[in-house]
Amino acid sequence: MSSLTREQVLALIREHLADELDLDPAVISETTRFKEDLEADSLDLYTLVQELEDTYRVAMSDEQAAEILTVGAAVEFVLANDPTGDAEHA
Repeated sequence: MSSLTREQVLALIREHLADELDLDPAVISETTRFKEDLEADSLDLYTLVQELEDTYRVAMSDEQAAEILTVGAAVEFVLANDPTGDAEHA
């Protein structure tokens, strides 16, 4: 896997959420809160966690997932837990 950039991870999460929740990707930023701003339910969040784990080969415990409240926090998690060590920590 080539090195991941913050922008690449954000774009994937934005695309996934927009598709899953039938939203315009432009309304999703790093400060967007999953539950409060996007009205995402637990199934939506579970699906996002699965997408991150499958795409970036990261493992996320239920406790870690519960602490990720914003899109930016999800991006940070992926970058901090990149198994290849190639992610750019911005």
